[in-house]
Amino acid sequence: MVNKAWKIIPRPLLETVLNNHAQHHRVPQPLILHGPRGVGKTTLILDRLLGEWNKGPHLTGYVDFAQSIKDHHPNFDGSFPWYSWSSCELPSLSSCRTQLENCLESMAHKGIKLGTISSHQIFTTLNKWHGINTALRRILNQNASKTAISDKVSSSGLWDRAVFALSARYNASEIDGVLDFQERGKTLSVDEASYLKEAVVALRLAKEVIKLQQKWRANAIADLNRSGRFSRSLANSCTDWPCLLLELISQAAEIDHFQPKLVINNVEILRNAILMEETTVCGSMSVCGSMYHDSLIWRIIALGANERCLPVILVTSDSYYSYQAFMDFGFPDIFISRETFGWAPQEAKMHMVTDYFTHSEWMVIDDVLGPNPRHLFELYVLKQSNYYQKLMDNEASTFEDIVDAYLAYLQATVVNPSMDKALMILQKFAIDAQSGKILEDKLRFGAPWRHPPSSNDPAKRKEWAKIQLMDFVQSLVNAEFGVNYLADCSLEILDDPAAVALVEVGLLYAQRDPSFFRPISKGIQRCLARWLVQKRLQLSYQNLLQYFWQRIIRGRSYRHLMLQVGYDKY
Repeated sequence: MVNKAWKIIPRPLLETVLNNHAQHHRVPQPLILHGPRGVGKTTLILDRLLGEWNKGPHLTGYVDFAQSIKDHHPNFDGSFPWYSWSSCELPSLSSCRTQLENCLESMAHKGIKLGTISSHQIFTTLNKWHGINTALRRILNQNASKTAISDKVSSSGLWDRAVFALSARYNASEIDGVLDFQERGKTLSVDEASYLKEAVVALRLAKEVIKLQQKWRANAIADLNRSGRFSRSLANSCTDWPCLLLELISQAAEIDHFQPKLVINNVEILRNAILMEETTVCGSMSVCGSMYHDSLIWRIIALGANERCLPVILVTSDSYYSYQAFMDFGFPDIFISRETFGWAPQEAKMHMVTDYFTHSEWMVIDDVLGPNPRHLFELYVLKQSNYYQKLMDNEASTFEDIVDAYLAYLQATVVNPSMDKALMILQKFAIDAQSGKILEDKLRFGAPWRHPPSSNDPAKRKEWAKIQLMDFVQSLVNAEFGVNYLADCSLEILDDPAAVALVEVGLLYAQRDPSFFRPISKGIQRCLARWLVQKRLQLSYQNLLQYFWQRIIRGRSYRHLMLQVGYDKY
Protein backbone atom coordinates (compact mmCIF):
# COMPACT_ATOMS: atom_id res chain seq x y z
CA MET A 1 0.00 0.00 0.00
CA VAL A 2 3.00 2.32 0.43
CA ASN A 3 3.57 4.72 -2.50
CA LYS A 4 1.10 2.92 -4.71
CA ALA A 5 0.24 4.97 -7.81
CA TRP A 6 -3.27 6.41 -7.90
CA LYS A 7 -5.32 4.75 -10.59
CA ILE A 8 -8.32 5.93 -12.58
CA ILE A 9 -11.15 3.59 -11.65
CA PRO A 10 -13.76 2.81 -14.36
CA ARG A 11 -17.38 3.90 -14.00
CA PRO A 12 -19.07 1.22 -16.16
CA LEU A 13 -22.66 2.46 -15.97
CA LEU A 14 -21.92 6.14 -16.62
CA GLU A 15 -19.37 5.30 -19.32
CA THR A 16 -21.92 3.10 -21.08
CA VAL A 17 -24.54 5.87 -21.00
CA LEU A 18 -22.12 8.44 -22.45
CA ASN A 19 -20.74 5.99 -25.04
CA ASN A 20 -24.26 5.16 -26.23
CA HIS A 21 -24.91 8.86 -26.79
CA ALA A 22 -21.56 9.50 -28.48
CA GLN A 23 -21.80 6.52 -30.85
CA HIS A 24 -24.62 8.17 -32.82
CA HIS A 25 -23.44 10.33 -35.70
CA ARG A 26 -26.31 12.79 -35.18
CA VAL A 27 -28.65 13.28 -32.21
CA PRO A 28 -31.75 15.40 -31.50
CA GLN A 29 -30.62 16.83 -28.13
CA PRO A 30 -27.42 17.97 -26.41
CA LEU A 31 -26.41 16.13 -23.24
CA ILE A 32 -25.46 17.82 -19.96
CA LEU A 33 -23.13 15.90 -17.63
CA HIS A 34 -23.40 17.66 -14.30
CA GLY A 35 -22.70 17.04 -10.64
CA PRO A 36 -20.91 18.55 -7.61
CA ARG A 37 -17.23 19.42 -7.74
CA GLY A 38 -14.74 16.67 -7.12
CA VAL A 39 -16.79 13.69 -8.31
CA GLY A 40 -14.56 13.00 -11.34
CA LYS A 41 -16.43 14.34 -14.38
CA THR A 42 -13.35 15.79 -16.12
CA THR A 43 -11.24 12.76 -15.21
CA LEU A 44 -13.88 10.47 -16.70
CA ILE A 45 -13.94 12.39 -19.98
CA LEU A 46 -10.18 12.87 -20.38
CA ASP A 47 -8.83 9.58 -19.04
CA ARG A 48 -11.57 7.10 -19.87
CA LEU A 49 -13.54 8.30 -22.88
CA LEU A 50 -11.72 10.89 -24.99
CA GLY A 51 -9.12 8.46 -26.32
CA GLU A 52 -11.76 6.00 -27.53
CA TRP A 53 -13.76 8.83 -29.06
CA ASN A 54 -10.83 9.72 -31.33
CA LYS A 55 -10.22 6.29 -32.82
CA GLY A 56 -11.16 5.16 -36.31
CA PRO A 57 -13.94 7.27 -37.82
CA HIS A 58 -14.55 9.08 -34.52
CA LEU A 59 -13.36 12.64 -33.98
CA THR A 60 -13.96 14.57 -30.76
CA GLY A 61 -13.40 18.27 -30.31
CA TYR A 62 -12.63 19.10 -26.67
CA VAL A 63 -13.00 22.66 -25.40
CA ASP A 64 -12.18 23.48 -21.78
CA PHE A 65 -12.98 27.11 -21.05
CA ALA A 66 -11.08 26.81 -17.76
CA GLN A 67 -7.79 26.66 -19.68
CA SER A 68 -7.88 30.45 -19.81
CA ILE A 69 -7.73 30.53 -15.98
CA LYS A 70 -4.09 29.50 -15.67
CA ASP A 71 -3.88 29.77 -11.88
CA HIS A 72 -6.47 27.01 -11.47
CA HIS A 73 -5.84 24.60 -14.32
CA PRO A 74 -3.81 21.34 -14.29
CA ASN A 75 -2.20 22.24 -17.64
CA PHE A 76 -0.40 25.09 -15.84
CA ASP A 77 0.52 23.18 -12.66
CA GLY A 78 -2.63 24.35 -10.91
CA SER A 79 -5.70 22.47 -9.73
CA PHE A 80 -9.40 23.02 -10.24
CA PRO A 81 -10.88 25.08 -7.37
CA TRP A 82 -13.37 23.62 -4.92
CA TYR A 83 -15.37 26.83 -5.09
CA SER A 84 -17.23 28.30 -8.06
CA TRP A 85 -15.41 29.58 -11.14
CA SER A 86 -17.19 32.90 -10.61
CA SER A 87 -14.96 33.41 -7.55
CA CYS A 88 -11.84 33.21 -9.76
CA GLU A 89 -10.48 35.77 -12.19
CA LEU A 90 -12.68 35.04 -15.18
CA PRO A 91 -11.34 35.04 -18.76
CA SER A 92 -12.45 37.40 -21.49
CA LEU A 93 -15.26 36.38 -23.81
CA SER A 94 -12.97 36.79 -26.81
CA SER A 95 -10.56 34.12 -25.50
CA CYS A 96 -13.47 31.70 -24.95
CA ARG A 97 -14.75 32.39 -28.47
CA THR A 98 -11.29 31.79 -29.89
CA GLN A 99 -11.06 28.41 -28.16
CA LEU A 100 -14.45 27.28 -29.42
CA GLU A 101 -14.01 28.53 -32.97
CA ASN A 102 -10.49 27.11 -33.36
CA CYS A 103 -11.72 23.72 -32.21
CA LEU A 104 -14.67 23.72 -34.64
CA GLU A 105 -12.50 24.94 -37.51
CA SER A 106 -10.03 22.08 -36.96
CA MET A 107 -12.95 19.62 -36.98
CA ALA A 108 -14.25 21.16 -40.22
CA HIS A 109 -10.78 20.81 -41.78
CA LYS A 110 -10.86 17.13 -40.86
CA GLY A 111 -14.22 16.81 -42.62
CA ILE A 112 -12.79 18.53 -45.69
CA LYS A 113 -9.79 16.15 -45.74
CA LEU A 114 -12.19 13.21 -45.69
CA GLY A 115 -14.13 14.74 -48.59
CA THR A 116 -17.40 15.12 -46.66
CA ILE A 117 -17.47 18.95 -46.69
CA SER A 118 -17.37 20.63 -50.10
CA SER A 119 -17.41 24.19 -51.38
CA HIS A 120 -20.97 23.72 -52.66
CA GLN A 121 -22.15 22.47 -49.25
CA ILE A 122 -20.58 25.47 -47.52
CA PHE A 123 -22.27 27.84 -49.98
CA THR A 124 -25.66 26.15 -49.62
CA THR A 125 -25.57 26.20 -45.82
CA LEU A 126 -24.35 29.81 -45.66
CA ASN A 127 -26.88 31.02 -48.23
CA LYS A 128 -29.72 29.32 -46.34
CA TRP A 129 -29.31 31.61 -43.31
CA HIS A 130 -27.60 34.74 -44.66
CA GLY A 131 -28.06 37.19 -47.49
CA ILE A 132 -24.54 37.01 -48.89
CA ASN A 133 -24.65 38.90 -52.21
CA THR A 134 -23.62 42.31 -50.83
CA ALA A 135 -20.83 40.82 -48.73
CA LEU A 136 -19.49 38.81 -51.69
CA ARG A 137 -19.46 41.90 -53.91
CA ARG A 138 -17.60 43.84 -51.22
CA ILE A 139 -15.02 41.03 -50.89
CA LEU A 140 -14.55 40.90 -54.68
CA ASN A 141 -13.99 44.67 -54.75
CA GLN A 142 -11.46 44.38 -51.93
CA ASN A 143 -9.55 41.86 -54.03
CA ALA A 144 -9.15 44.47 -56.79
CA SER A 145 -11.41 42.83 -59.33
CA LYS A 146 -11.00 44.88 -62.52
CA THR A 147 -14.07 43.39 -64.20
CA ALA A 148 -17.38 45.06 -63.43
CA ILE A 149 -19.84 42.66 -61.80
CA SER A 150 -23.31 42.67 -63.27
CA ASP A 151 -26.28 42.98 -60.93
CA LYS A 152 -27.77 39.96 -62.66
CA VAL A 153 -25.03 37.58 -61.48
CA SER A 154 -26.54 34.93 -59.17
CA SER A 155 -25.37 34.17 -55.66
CA SER A 156 -23.66 30.97 -56.81
CA GLY A 157 -21.86 32.90 -59.56
CA LEU A 158 -20.62 35.48 -57.07
CA TRP A 159 -19.54 32.67 -54.75
CA ASP A 160 -17.49 30.94 -57.47
CA ARG A 161 -15.80 34.22 -58.42
CA ALA A 162 -15.01 35.00 -54.77
CA VAL A 163 -13.56 31.52 -54.19
CA PHE A 164 -11.35 31.93 -57.26
CA ALA A 165 -10.24 35.42 -56.14
CA LEU A 166 -9.35 34.24 -52.63
CA SER A 167 -7.51 31.19 -53.98
CA ALA A 168 -5.06 33.55 -55.68
CA ARG A 169 -4.64 35.59 -52.51
CA TYR A 170 -3.93 32.77 -50.06
CA ASN A 171 -0.59 31.08 -49.72
CA ALA A 172 -0.68 27.67 -51.43
CA SER A 173 1.72 26.09 -48.95
CA GLU A 174 -0.51 27.20 -46.06
CA ILE A 175 -3.52 25.48 -47.61
CA ASP A 176 -1.41 22.39 -48.30
CA GLY A 177 -0.43 22.37 -44.62
CA VAL A 178 -4.09 22.41 -43.54
CA LEU A 179 -4.76 19.41 -45.78
CA ASP A 180 -1.53 17.53 -44.89
CA PHE A 181 -0.59 17.28 -48.55
CA GLN A 182 3.02 16.51 -47.65
CA GLU A 183 1.85 13.15 -46.33
CA ARG A 184 -1.11 12.54 -48.61
CA GLY A 185 -0.25 14.44 -51.77
CA LYS A 186 1.22 11.50 -53.63
CA THR A 187 -1.96 9.45 -53.24
CA LEU A 188 -4.35 12.14 -54.57
CA SER A 189 -5.11 12.98 -58.15
CA VAL A 190 -4.98 16.57 -59.42
CA ASP A 191 -8.78 16.79 -59.44
CA GLU A 192 -9.07 15.49 -55.88
CA ALA A 193 -6.44 17.93 -54.60
CA SER A 194 -8.18 20.85 -56.35
CA TYR A 195 -11.53 19.78 -54.87
CA LEU A 196 -10.11 19.79 -51.32
CA LYS A 197 -8.26 23.09 -51.79
CA GLU A 198 -11.43 24.71 -53.07
CA ALA A 199 -13.30 23.55 -49.95
CA VAL A 200 -10.63 25.04 -47.65
CA VAL A 201 -10.77 28.38 -49.46
CA ALA A 202 -14.58 28.28 -49.41
CA LEU A 203 -14.53 27.81 -45.62
CA ARG A 204 -12.29 30.86 -45.26
CA LEU A 205 -14.55 32.80 -47.58
CA ALA A 206 -17.56 31.94 -45.42
CA LYS A 207 -15.67 33.28 -42.40
CA GLU A 208 -14.87 36.48 -44.32
CA VAL A 209 -18.56 36.93 -45.20
CA ILE A 210 -19.71 36.49 -41.59
CA LYS A 211 -16.90 38.72 -40.33
CA LEU A 212 -17.98 41.47 -42.72
CA GLN A 213 -21.63 41.19 -41.72
CA GLN A 214 -20.70 41.37 -38.05
CA LYS A 215 -18.74 44.57 -38.67
CA TRP A 216 -21.87 46.13 -40.15
CA ARG A 217 -23.69 45.40 -36.88
CA ALA A 218 -20.90 46.67 -34.60
CA ASN A 219 -22.58 49.97 -33.70
CA ALA A 220 -25.90 48.27 -32.96
CA ILE A 221 -24.18 45.73 -30.68
CA ALA A 222 -22.23 48.47 -28.89
CA ASP A 223 -25.51 50.33 -28.25
CA LEU A 224 -27.09 47.08 -27.04
CA ASN A 225 -24.28 46.56 -24.52
CA ARG A 226 -24.53 50.15 -23.26
CA SER A 227 -28.29 50.03 -22.80
CA GLY A 228 -28.47 46.53 -21.34
CA ARG A 229 -31.33 45.54 -23.64
CA PHE A 230 -31.77 42.21 -25.41
CA SER A 231 -31.87 41.45 -29.12
CA ARG A 232 -32.09 37.88 -30.36
CA SER A 233 -30.97 38.79 -33.88
CA LEU A 234 -27.85 40.64 -32.65
CA ALA A 235 -27.03 37.86 -30.18
CA ASN A 236 -27.39 35.26 -32.95
CA SER A 237 -25.14 37.31 -35.25
CA CYS A 238 -22.29 36.84 -32.74
CA THR A 239 -22.70 33.05 -32.82
CA ASP A 240 -23.14 32.79 -36.61
CA TRP A 241 -19.65 31.42 -37.25
CA PRO A 242 -19.51 28.61 -34.65
CA CYS A 243 -23.10 27.62 -35.44
CA LEU A 244 -22.37 27.52 -39.19
CA LEU A 245 -19.41 25.25 -38.46
CA LEU A 246 -21.58 23.04 -36.24
CA GLU A 247 -24.18 22.71 -38.99
CA LEU A 248 -21.57 21.91 -41.64
CA ILE A 249 -19.89 19.28 -39.47
CA SER A 250 -23.26 17.78 -38.50
CA GLN A 251 -24.34 17.51 -42.13
CA ALA A 252 -21.03 15.87 -43.01
CA ALA A 253 -21.33 13.20 -40.30
CA GLU A 254 -21.50 9.70 -41.70
CA ILE A 255 -21.53 6.38 -39.86
CA ASP A 256 -18.19 4.51 -39.99
CA HIS A 257 -16.59 7.31 -42.00
CA PHE A 258 -16.78 10.61 -40.12
CA GLN A 259 -18.43 10.66 -36.69
CA PRO A 260 -17.66 13.99 -34.97
CA LYS A 261 -18.50 14.91 -31.38
CA LEU A 262 -18.05 18.07 -29.31
CA VAL A 263 -17.31 18.15 -25.57
CA ILE A 264 -17.45 21.55 -23.84
CA ASN A 265 -16.07 21.42 -20.30
CA ASN A 266 -16.79 24.10 -17.68
CA VAL A 267 -19.43 25.68 -19.89
CA GLU A 268 -20.49 27.98 -17.03
CA ILE A 269 -17.32 30.02 -17.59
CA LEU A 270 -18.65 31.10 -21.00
CA ARG A 271 -21.83 32.30 -19.30
CA ASN A 272 -19.82 34.45 -16.87
CA ALA A 273 -17.02 35.51 -19.25
CA ILE A 274 -16.01 39.17 -19.19
CA LEU A 275 -16.80 41.34 -22.19
CA MET A 276 -13.77 43.48 -22.98
CA GLU A 277 -13.85 46.75 -24.89
CA GLU A 278 -11.57 45.46 -27.62
CA THR A 279 -12.91 43.69 -30.67
CA THR A 280 -13.25 39.92 -30.77
CA VAL A 281 -11.36 37.35 -32.80
CA CYS A 282 -13.68 38.01 -35.74
CA GLY A 283 -12.78 41.69 -35.65
CA SER A 284 -16.22 42.84 -34.49
CA MET A 285 -18.08 43.76 -31.32
CA SER A 286 -19.76 41.04 -29.27
CA VAL A 287 -22.72 40.79 -26.94
CA CYS A 288 -22.08 39.98 -23.27
CA GLY A 289 -21.07 36.49 -22.13
CA SER A 290 -24.48 35.39 -20.82
CA MET A 291 -26.23 36.47 -24.03
CA TYR A 292 -23.60 34.75 -26.19
CA HIS A 293 -23.89 31.58 -24.07
CA ASP A 294 -27.69 31.54 -24.34
CA SER A 295 -27.65 32.16 -28.09
CA LEU A 296 -25.13 29.37 -28.69
CA ILE A 297 -27.08 26.81 -26.68
CA TRP A 298 -30.42 27.90 -28.18
CA ARG A 299 -29.06 27.33 -31.67
CA ILE A 300 -27.55 23.95 -30.76
CA ILE A 301 -30.97 22.92 -29.43
CA ALA A 302 -32.68 24.21 -32.60
CA LEU A 303 -30.20 22.43 -34.88
CA GLY A 304 -30.76 19.15 -33.04
CA ALA A 305 -34.53 19.47 -33.05
CA ASN A 306 -34.85 20.53 -36.70
CA GLU A 307 -32.08 18.69 -38.53
CA ARG A 308 -30.18 16.59 -35.95
CA CYS A 309 -26.84 17.76 -34.61
CA LEU A 310 -23.54 16.05 -33.87
CA PRO A 311 -23.40 14.81 -30.24
CA VAL A 312 -22.69 17.81 -28.00
CA ILE A 313 -21.80 17.08 -24.36
CA LEU A 314 -21.73 19.98 -21.89
CA VAL A 315 -19.79 19.23 -18.69
CA THR A 316 -20.36 21.46 -15.67
CA SER A 317 -20.27 21.65 -11.87
CA ASP A 318 -22.63 24.64 -11.74
CA SER A 319 -25.99 23.60 -10.31
CA TYR A 320 -27.70 26.13 -12.61
CA TYR A 321 -27.51 23.39 -15.24
CA SER A 322 -29.12 20.75 -13.03
CA TYR A 323 -32.61 22.30 -13.07
CA GLN A 324 -32.85 26.02 -13.76
CA ALA A 325 -31.23 25.87 -17.23
CA PHE A 326 -33.83 23.33 -18.34
CA MET A 327 -36.62 25.72 -17.39
CA ASP A 328 -34.87 28.79 -18.86
CA PHE A 329 -34.48 27.05 -22.21
CA GLY A 330 -38.02 25.74 -22.42
CA PHE A 331 -39.05 22.64 -20.48
CA PRO A 332 -37.61 20.00 -18.10
CA ASP A 333 -36.53 17.56 -20.84
CA ILE A 334 -35.02 19.96 -23.37
CA PHE A 335 -31.55 18.51 -22.62
CA ILE A 336 -30.54 14.95 -21.87
CA SER A 337 -29.54 15.10 -18.20
CA ARG A 338 -26.88 12.85 -16.74
CA GLU A 339 -26.12 13.71 -13.12
CA THR A 340 -23.28 12.03 -11.24
CA PHE A 341 -22.34 12.17 -7.58
CA GLY A 342 -19.22 10.01 -7.73
CA TRP A 343 -19.11 6.87 -5.63
CA ALA A 344 -21.55 5.55 -3.09
CA PRO A 345 -19.82 4.76 0.25
CA GLN A 346 -19.74 1.03 -0.45
CA GLU A 347 -18.25 1.54 -3.92
CA ALA A 348 -15.54 3.84 -2.56
CA LYS A 349 -14.74 1.37 0.23
CA MET A 350 -14.36 -1.45 -2.30
CA HIS A 351 -11.87 0.58 -4.38
CA MET A 352 -9.96 2.29 -1.57
CA VAL A 353 -9.59 -0.19 1.29
CA THR A 354 -6.36 -2.22 1.31
CA ASP A 355 -5.04 -0.49 -1.83
CA TYR A 356 -4.83 3.07 -0.45
CA PHE A 357 -6.24 3.08 3.08
CA THR A 358 -6.64 0.53 5.86
CA HIS A 359 -10.07 -0.44 7.12
CA SER A 360 -9.70 1.65 10.27
CA GLU A 361 -8.54 4.67 8.24
CA TRP A 362 -11.51 4.27 5.92
CA MET A 363 -13.97 4.34 8.84
CA VAL A 364 -12.58 7.76 9.82
CA ILE A 365 -12.66 9.05 6.21
CA ASP A 366 -16.22 7.86 5.62
CA ASP A 367 -17.43 9.56 8.79
CA VAL A 368 -15.60 12.88 8.26
CA LEU A 369 -15.12 13.43 4.52
CA GLY A 370 -17.38 10.96 2.73
CA PRO A 371 -16.56 9.14 -0.54
CA ASN A 372 -15.87 12.20 -2.71
CA PRO A 373 -13.09 11.05 -5.12
CA ARG A 374 -11.19 14.31 -5.01
CA HIS A 375 -11.16 14.36 -1.20
CA LEU A 376 -9.80 10.81 -1.27
CA PHE A 377 -7.09 11.67 -3.79
CA GLU A 378 -5.95 14.80 -1.94
CA LEU A 379 -5.92 12.97 1.37
CA TYR A 380 -3.89 10.13 -0.16
CA VAL A 381 -1.36 12.63 -1.53
CA LEU A 382 -1.12 14.18 1.92
CA LYS A 383 -0.66 10.73 3.42
CA GLN A 384 2.31 10.08 1.11
CA SER A 385 3.95 13.41 1.99
CA ASN A 386 6.86 14.00 4.34
CA TYR A 387 4.49 15.87 6.66
CA TYR A 388 2.55 12.68 7.32
CA GLN A 389 5.70 10.65 7.93
CA LYS A 390 6.96 13.20 10.46
CA LEU A 391 3.57 13.30 12.13
CA MET A 392 3.38 9.52 12.43
CA ASP A 393 6.87 9.37 13.92
CA ASN A 394 5.30 10.92 16.99
CA GLU A 395 3.79 8.06 18.99
CA ALA A 396 0.92 10.25 20.18
CA SER A 397 -0.22 11.03 16.60
CA THR A 398 -2.90 9.09 14.75
CA PHE A 399 -4.48 9.06 11.31
CA GLU A 400 -7.18 11.38 12.64
CA ASP A 401 -4.54 14.09 12.89
CA ILE A 402 -3.87 14.02 9.15
CA VAL A 403 -7.63 14.16 8.47
CA ASP A 404 -7.90 17.10 10.85
CA ALA A 405 -5.04 18.86 9.03
CA TYR A 406 -6.83 18.32 5.71
CA LEU A 407 -10.07 19.71 7.14
CA ALA A 408 -8.16 22.77 8.36
CA TYR A 409 -6.79 23.20 4.82
CA LEU A 410 -10.32 23.07 3.38
CA GLN A 411 -11.54 25.50 6.02
CA ALA A 412 -8.79 28.06 5.39
CA THR A 413 -8.49 27.86 1.60
CA VAL A 414 -12.00 26.95 0.44
CA VAL A 415 -14.84 27.55 2.89
CA ASN A 416 -13.79 30.74 4.67
CA PRO A 417 -12.94 32.68 1.46
CA SER A 418 -16.16 31.44 -0.15
CA MET A 419 -18.23 32.54 2.84
CA ASP A 420 -16.60 35.97 2.62
CA LYS A 421 -17.66 36.10 -1.02
CA ALA A 422 -21.20 35.08 -0.01
CA LEU A 423 -21.26 37.90 2.54
CA MET A 424 -20.40 40.35 -0.24
CA ILE A 425 -23.27 38.99 -2.35
CA LEU A 426 -25.70 39.48 0.55
CA GLN A 427 -24.44 43.03 1.10
CA LYS A 428 -25.10 43.74 -2.58
CA PHE A 429 -28.62 42.32 -2.10
CA ALA A 430 -29.15 44.80 0.75
CA ILE A 431 -28.02 47.69 -1.48
CA ASP A 432 -30.30 46.56 -4.31
CA ALA A 433 -33.24 46.17 -1.92
CA GLN A 434 -32.68 49.68 -0.58
CA SER A 435 -32.58 51.14 -4.11
CA GLY A 436 -35.75 49.29 -5.18
CA LYS A 437 -34.10 46.83 -7.59
CA ILE A 438 -35.50 43.76 -5.80
CA LEU A 439 -39.04 42.72 -6.69
CA GLU A 440 -41.58 43.20 -3.90
CA ASP A 441 -42.58 39.56 -4.19
CA LYS A 442 -39.11 38.54 -2.98
CA LEU A 443 -39.49 40.85 0.02
CA ARG A 444 -42.94 39.60 0.91
CA PHE A 445 -44.34 39.60 4.44
CA GLY A 446 -42.69 37.02 6.66
CA ALA A 447 -39.47 36.67 4.67
CA PRO A 448 -36.49 36.55 7.09
CA TRP A 449 -34.51 38.82 4.77
CA ARG A 450 -37.34 41.38 4.36
CA HIS A 451 -35.74 44.14 6.46
CA PRO A 452 -32.20 44.92 5.28
CA PRO A 453 -30.57 48.02 6.81
CA SER A 454 -32.12 51.24 5.55
CA SER A 455 -28.95 53.28 6.18
CA ASN A 456 -25.91 53.53 3.91
CA ASP A 457 -23.54 52.38 6.67
CA PRO A 458 -21.37 49.54 5.23
CA ALA A 459 -20.69 48.19 8.74
CA LYS A 460 -24.41 47.68 9.42
CA ARG A 461 -24.90 46.02 6.04
CA LYS A 462 -22.02 43.65 6.81
CA GLU A 463 -23.47 42.79 10.23
CA TRP A 464 -26.90 42.16 8.67
CA ALA A 465 -25.37 39.95 5.96
CA LYS A 466 -23.41 37.92 8.52
CA ILE A 467 -26.51 37.33 10.67
CA GLN A 468 -28.52 36.33 7.60
CA LEU A 469 -25.85 33.86 6.52
CA MET A 470 -25.52 32.42 10.03
CA ASP A 471 -29.30 32.09 10.24
CA PHE A 472 -29.38 30.20 6.96
CA VAL A 473 -26.53 27.84 7.88
CA GLN A 474 -28.23 27.17 11.22
CA SER A 475 -31.46 26.31 9.39
CA LEU A 476 -29.45 23.90 7.21
CA VAL A 477 -28.00 22.28 10.34
CA ASN A 478 -31.51 21.89 11.77
CA ALA A 479 -32.63 20.33 8.48
CA GLU A 480 -29.61 17.98 8.56
CA PHE A 481 -28.09 19.68 5.49
CA GLY A 482 -30.71 18.33 3.13
CA VAL A 483 -33.51 20.56 1.80
CA ASN A 484 -35.91 19.60 -0.99
CA TYR A 485 -36.33 22.83 -2.96
CA LEU A 486 -39.23 21.47 -5.04
CA ALA A 487 -41.17 20.06 -2.08
CA ASP A 488 -44.80 21.27 -2.01
CA CYS A 489 -44.04 23.10 -5.29
CA SER A 490 -43.40 26.21 -3.18
CA LEU A 491 -39.89 27.03 -4.47
CA GLU A 492 -39.60 29.30 -1.42
CA ILE A 493 -35.94 28.55 -0.76
CA LEU A 494 -35.01 29.72 -4.27
CA ASP A 495 -35.91 33.28 -3.19
CA ASP A 496 -33.62 33.16 -0.15
CA PRO A 497 -30.62 35.41 -0.94
CA ALA A 498 -28.42 33.41 1.45
CA ALA A 499 -29.21 30.16 -0.38
CA VAL A 500 -28.58 31.82 -3.75
CA ALA A 501 -25.26 33.21 -2.48
CA LEU A 502 -23.98 29.85 -1.23
CA VAL A 503 -24.98 28.17 -4.48
CA GLU A 504 -23.29 30.94 -6.46
CA VAL A 505 -19.98 30.58 -4.61
CA GLY A 506 -20.14 26.82 -5.08
CA LEU A 507 -20.45 25.48 -1.52
CA LEU A 508 -24.02 24.26 -2.01
CA TYR A 509 -25.21 22.20 -4.95
CA ALA A 510 -28.83 22.16 -6.14
CA GLN A 511 -29.15 18.68 -7.57
CA ARG A 512 -31.79 17.62 -10.07
CA ASP A 513 -33.05 14.20 -9.05
CA PRO A 514 -34.00 14.11 -6.26
CA SER A 515 -34.28 17.90 -5.99
CA PHE A 516 -32.17 18.74 -2.95
CA PHE A 517 -29.94 21.58 -1.84
CA ARG A 518 -26.91 20.09 -0.15
CA PRO A 519 -23.20 20.82 0.47
CA ILE A 520 -20.98 19.56 -2.34
CA SER A 521 -19.40 16.99 0.02
CA LYS A 522 -19.52 15.79 3.60
CA GLY A 523 -16.15 17.45 4.22
CA ILE A 524 -17.47 20.83 3.07
CA GLN A 525 -20.58 20.26 5.21
CA ARG A 526 -18.40 19.78 8.27
CA CYS A 527 -16.48 22.97 7.42
CA LEU A 528 -19.75 24.92 7.13
CA ALA A 529 -20.73 23.79 10.62
CA ARG A 530 -17.29 24.83 11.88
CA TRP A 531 -17.71 28.23 10.25
CA LEU A 532 -21.03 28.73 12.05
CA VAL A 533 -19.52 27.85 15.43
CA GLN A 534 -16.54 30.11 14.82
CA LYS A 535 -18.72 33.09 13.86
CA ARG A 536 -21.00 32.61 16.86
CA LEU A 537 -17.99 32.68 19.18
CA GLN A 538 -16.77 35.91 17.54
CA LEU A 539 -20.08 37.79 17.94
CA SER A 540 -20.18 40.74 20.29
CA TYR A 541 -22.88 40.81 22.95
CA GLN A 542 -25.02 43.21 20.90
CA ASN A 543 -24.64 41.16 17.71
CA LEU A 544 -25.41 37.98 19.64
CA LEU A 545 -28.70 39.51 20.78
CA GLN A 546 -29.46 40.47 17.15
CA TYR A 547 -28.69 36.91 16.06
CA PHE A 548 -31.00 35.41 18.69
CA TRP A 549 -33.70 37.92 17.69
CA GLN A 550 -33.33 36.83 14.09
CA ARG A 551 -33.51 33.14 15.00
CA ILE A 552 -36.49 33.43 17.37
CA ILE A 553 -38.63 36.09 15.68
CA ARG A 554 -37.72 36.02 11.97
CA GLY A 555 -35.57 32.91 11.68
CA ARG A 556 -35.62 30.52 8.76
CA SER A 557 -36.95 27.01 9.16
CA TYR A 558 -36.69 24.50 6.34
CA ARG A 559 -37.37 21.35 8.33
CA HIS A 560 -40.58 20.79 6.38
CA LEU A 561 -38.40 20.46 3.26
CA MET A 562 -36.03 17.90 4.78
CA LEU A 563 -34.71 14.80 3.04
CA GLN A 564 -36.98 11.79 3.07
CA VAL A 565 -36.22 9.12 5.63
CA GLY A 566 -33.71 6.63 4.31
CA TYR A 567 -32.29 8.82 1.53
CA ASP A 568 -28.48 8.68 1.48
CA LYS A 569 -27.19 12.19 0.78
CA TYR A 570 -23.74 10.96 -0.14
